[in-house]
Amino acid sequence: MDNDIRDLRAVANIYFEAAYEMDADKFASIFHHSSSVTKIGEDGNVSVTPIETWLAAVRSMKAPKQLGLERHDEIVSIDVVRELALLKLRFQIPPRQFTDMLSCLRVNGTWKIVQKVMTVETRG
Repeated sequence: MDNDIRDLRAVANIYFEAAYEMDADKFASIFHHSSSVTKIGEDGNVSVTPIETWLAAVRSMKAPKQLGLERHDEIVSIDVVRELALLKLRFQIPPRQFTDMLSCLRVNGTWKIVQKVMTVETRG
């Protein structure tokens, strides 16, 4: 269990670095190729985006690091049940605060994100 927590913390840290740098390749290294990103869309309906489509969008975004924004991220919780884990993460790209729930599975001995469910809050 300690190794799982350590490995999942490492996944979270790569995730935070990728978000701060808007590095699609770093994100791709921790997501399973069949994963998707789910959120409530602007129309109020559930939006499910395949990971490759989401990564293409990431490639066109300005990185918070490039914009000189401060990095604020937090591992809220890690819950592990055998080969299944749930990471709850918070980070910000001002003026937006993100909360992501990352469902992970241990695939061939390596933790991979298989589903990202997210919400965004815009602050003042």
